[in-house]
Amino acid sequence: MAKKPEESDGAVVKKPKGNMVLIIVVVLLVVLLIGGGAAAFFLLGSHDEAAAGAPSQQEVKVEKKKSSSKKPTDHLAIGPMYPMAQFVVNLLSESGNRFLKVAVDLELSDPKLQPEMDHKKSLIRDIIIRTFSSKTFEEISTLKGKDKLKEEVLDKINENLSDGQVKNIYFTDFVVQ
Repeated sequence: MAKKPEESDGAVVKKPKGNMVLIIVVVLLVVLLIGGGAAAFFLLGSHDEAAAGAPSQQEVKVEKKKSSSKKPTDHLAIGPMYPMAQFVVNLLSESGNRFLKVAVDLELSDPKLQPEMDHKKSLIRDIIIRTFSSKTFEEISTLKGKDKLKEEVLDKINENLSDGQVKNIYFTDFVVQ
């Protein structure tokens, strides 16, 4: 004869089957979390590698050679900044329909250079505009191209300064259309 469920005070007591469902739900959640974490890791990791070859709007610092009289920690200190107004220039192209919108900040070697920069602001803007407009999209679309552009502008500006030098150039906005 089949066993009947135990009865106490007229109520039928059943064994809980919800434990198995709860275990399955917990295991599925753990698997989803691990899979999601692994997917995020691979997607975010590959994004950085892919972005290295693409045109970047991020600021890129070009290290210039320091004179031997400076301390090794001097490269960590940022000098006074000289912000320039935004530039919009035509890039060199056959069709003539490529534009570069760029904002530039110049890092000065000495605060005493500020008055000379103010006095020669038109000359510096002219140097920057002529240099940028002489480049093609292909020349400035890579990280190497942006670094080379910075070095070229830096050298041309420093040729025209007497009270100090521009240590570095920072692109604070860089958009090509």
